[in-house]
Amino acid sequence: MAGPTGPTKSAEGRGRGSAARPRKAVADADSARTPSSSGGGRRPRAGARMRRLRALLVLFALLLALTGFGTWALYGSNWVLVERVSVSGEKVLTKKQVRAAARIPVGTPLAAVDTAAAQRRLRAALPRLDEVRVVRAWPHGIGIELTERKPELAMRHDGGKFVEVDVEGVRFDVVPRQPKGVPLLVMEVESSASLRHFGKERLRREAVRAATALPESVARATRTVRVRSYDSITLELTGGRTVLWGSGEQGRAKAESLAALMKASKDARHFDVSVPSAPASSGS
Repeated sequence: MAGPTGPTKSAEGRGRGSAARPRKAVADADSARTPSSSGGGRRPRAGARMRRLRALLVLFALLLALTGFGTWALYGSNWVLVERVSVSGEKVLTKKQVRAAARIPVGTPLAAVDTAAAQRRLRAALPRLDEVRVVRAWPHGIGIELTERKPELAMRHDGGKFVEVDVEGVRFDVVPRQPKGVPLLVMEVESSASLRHFGKERLRREAVRAATALPESVARATRTVRVRSYDSITLELTGGRTVLWGSGEQGRAKAESLAALMKASKDARHFDVSVPSAPASSGS
């Protein structure tokens, strides 16, 4: 009985031993493939950080080089220098006057031109300018775009000259002759209370308001705008005709009343539209 059981146990033991050995070998292999926590995982991450840092340094160096090259190209090279200064919009002023007042030398790096300073110089030197704009025209030009003030009235000045007055009542230039088609402004306000209350500048603006509100046919015939007070503006026309305009207010209504009155009273010499709802005419 003892004989048969002995070999059976021995076979089972051998079977268990042979099964245990492969499992241990697999565990040992897995252990060998798994990086240890003592530093094996840090090396790849550190290497990636170093590669990114080197790439950033190279990029930074390239940016510095490009910035330096761009600065040299704009300010130090001969590639983008001012070769011409063009002027547009002039009517009374000449291109030569405008260029001289702007003081932008040819040969200056285009990027170094201070356009705002050039505009200030132009305004200071040329009061005729209403608007002015200085712009770069890459790669070799500067453009000066301007709008001149237009005279609406003219005032007598010393030496037989005339001062031009624009639409805002601003006296902006002295000219040797009265501009063609521009009425003469005569201020007779020294003894008027309006002078103390409003001042000459405001009274000039009221005269301009009256002159610019006239119907076209009347404006062409107007020779003098005479101001005695704020509400006493008189227009002197060709043929000895006069128009009592009153103040500069209600210009559109007065212009319409005057046009109708002149049409209805063609032989009249004196017209009163100071109260536009009750116009009057007289003389023949």
